[in-house]
Amino acid sequence: MHQLYINTIGCQMNVYDSDQIERALTPSGYSRTDQLEDADLVIVNTCAIRSKAEQKAFSFVGRLAKLKRRNPDLLVGVGGCVAQQEGEKILARAPHVDLVFGPKAIPRLGRLVERVRLQGLRVVDTEDTDGFEELDLASGFRDDGQVARFVTIMQGCDNFCTYCVVPYVRGRETSRHPDRILEEIRMLVAGGVREVTLLGQNVNSYGLKEDLGSFAELLARVDRVEGLARIRFTTSHPKDLSDDLIDAFARVCKLCPHIHLPVQSGADRVLKRMNRQYTRADYLERIGRLRRARPDIAITSDFIVGFPGETEADFEQTLGLIEAVGFDGVFAFMYSDRSVAPAAQFKGKVEDALKKERLQRLLRHQEVFTLRASKGLIGSFQDVLVEGFSARPGLAGDHAGARQWSGRTPGNKIVNFDQDTDCAGSQNVHPGLLIGVRIEKAFTHSLWGRPVWVEEKPGGSKGDTCHAA
Repeated sequence: MHQLYINTIGCQMNVYDSDQIERALTPSGYSRTDQLEDADLVIVNTCAIRSKAEQKAFSFVGRLAKLKRRNPDLLVGVGGCVAQQEGEKILARAPHVDLVFGPKAIPRLGRLVERVRLQGLRVVDTEDTDGFEELDLASGFRDDGQVARFVTIMQGCDNFCTYCVVPYVRGRETSRHPDRILEEIRMLVAGGVREVTLLGQNVNSYGLKEDLGSFAELLARVDRVEGLARIRFTTSHPKDLSDDLIDAFARVCKLCPHIHLPVQSGADRVLKRMNRQYTRADYLERIGRLRRARPDIAITSDFIVGFPGETEADFEQTLGLIEAVGFDGVFAFMYSDRSVAPAAQFKGKVEDALKKERLQRLLRHQEVFTLRASKGLIGSFQDVLVEGFSARPGLAGDHAGARQWSGRTPGNKIVNFDQDTDCAGSQNVHPGLLIGVRIEKAFTHSLWGRPVWVEEKPGGSKGDTCHAA
């Protein structure tokens, strides 16, 4: 067996793609390793959405030159969005790189690597093929003990936001056939997975171009998969948030009450320059409909600060939107030029120092609402899907400093808890189990509680609660 090391940079879709890279190379005799020094093939799966991610990728690629000098037989590949964007330029910039391939080349990866290894060629494959080409599911999945996994349901994007490179590096929007999606989910569930997150750049428009049925219809089909406990999805574009999808939060039993709905700015003037195709009022109206359909829904979002032309008044409107919505959490980033995106040519660039200052102000502002949302759960009983041990020792409870279990609520809040001798069955906690936890303490980014019940039989317990309207 050859050893494969993958360094994944970027979003959840890249995490999924790295799993596909592993599966594509398994028939060629590759087995994944976590030890870089043991690798026969190193692949950097890159992200181009922000300049920092691109710099991180090239920094790691540069460090591989020393490793290849020590081991001339080592193969180095660069995949993902930067690979699609830069193509052959990467071979010129990094002479030790053997292979460059875009996201749509993953199903061809086994053949590409064999060309490099057997013929000694340096290969570039950034062909933007039509349709949704995918791997044979018969190649199977690695059982790595994860109870929650990603499943891509579509590729590319048709929205062309002026700051974004996705349509240029992942192509135009194309949806995967629902039967294939369901087949993959059933395979994952058979291997112990209990939660899936359906991935797409804009899941709200799933299936519409190909007449495959709506996203809400797909959710209803996934809901019927036996043994699956939870469904999540990301990402939603506000302009395409349909009534059917909003209603799904009340009707689809396994759909978690959490939505990530990127808004990017609270100022209409900036939203128009971004080509987001909705207004501040549109966004707030959709938030209202979501909360009427599912009052306990957790709402998170993305923001870009310092977009070209953003004034102090624009930024204040963004802070006001955070206050008006009361998000459970946000991801916020400083705008950075992407060479292929139209906004790179916009005038009125905001200075880096001001972008940094605004970013910190936004994060401090949001922290108040994140903590408020967490504290609002104190005293409640939450169904927690156990993912494993907490990354850090206990910060609260009777066993502060001891190792604790960690999982997530339906609303995607992290919960840490001790095994409790007063709760029957809690001594047999393991990943994949649903635990009823009474929340007793709240921190900005996590909760702490005590187990009050333990699922008797995965797939058929009181943890699988339907919140139908």
